Amino acid sequence: MSRDRGPRSRARAAGLASGVAVLLGLTLSACTPGPSDAESTAEVNIVVTTNILGDVVSQIAGDAANVTTLMRPGADPHSFEISAQQAAQMDEADVLVSNGLGLEEGLQRHLDRVAAAGGAQFVAGDHVDVLRYAASDAHGEGAAEAVDPHFWTDPLQMVAVTEALTEALAALPALDEDARAAVTERGTAYAAELTAVDATMKQRFAEIPPDRRALVTNHHVFGYFAERYDFEVLGTAIPGGTTLAAPSAKDLDALVTAITEARVPTIFAESSSPDRLMRVLADEAGLTVDVVSLFTESLSEPGAGADTYVAMLHTNTDRIVAGLAPGEPAGR
Repeated sequence: MSRDRGPRSRARAAGLASGVAVLLGLTLSACTPGPSDAESTAEVNIVVTTNILGDVVSQIAGDAANVTTLMRPGADPHSFEISAQQAAQMDEADVLVSNGLGLEEGLQRHLDRVAAAGGAQFVAGDHVDVLRYAASDAHGEGAAEAVDPHFWTDPLQMVAVTEALTEALAALPALDEDARAAVTERGTAYAAELTAVDATMKQRFAEIPPDRRALVTNHHVFGYFAERYDFEVLGTAIPGGTTLAAPSAKDLDALVTAITEARVPTIFAESSSPDRLMRVLADEAGLTVDVVSLFTESLSEPGAGADTYVAMLHTNTDRIVAGLAPGEPAGR
């Protein structure tokens, strides 16, 4: 995958890398804080960092608590920032729910501040079977092995989080017995729903032959997914698990080679990141390759296909099957 494709190819990849740096800069500067969720009449206040976990918490808590989600739909969890008011909400929450595993890079100083002050926190990453990946620094250079924070691409990992979160929320001192029972009932039902979604996904992916189960994406976000459903992460435009890194010319040249040799029919772009890079890669590979958008690190606005975690799983499943199964037309 690392063979030399010649001076013209290396120069072309270097140009791609330069353009990607500009694209990444524009993406990061566009990440602005999102509005907080509307409050209910409950007395318990839960603040959640990412909107994927925000939906999960809301499904479990119901009307037993006010749930405030800091990350707006379509934002990048690695880089989104918050207002002073939202930072104060983190400090005042009865419990602060975060992904952990290094995902919320732009919020880390706030998470550390709440932890230092002894604020109650639930870190989802503490309850999953963690995978690792070869990390890259902000310049795309190789670094030490790091943990993969994208566990939600495997719904069974989220089942484990749901079970632990249900127990934690039901134990909040401010809840009365009826509220505790309701939280426990909702959490149990939601875990069962995610288990059923996993079974459906596994059945759908059986339509894709093993030799076509290759994923090419913007960055390394499908490690847990690949492990659960027997896919291979063939390559990523941005090495490692963070969008804050930048691809090198060598990385891009190797990825073009991999796409060419594997003859993948579809490569996937994340909904929270521009897909221009992936389309350029498709053109560079010299093949007729579709570029399909997936919801990977953020939920969508209502009605856009991924306004809940469960909807996101179903939409991504449909698009992956359409993109990789023989005879299926890939959507754009």
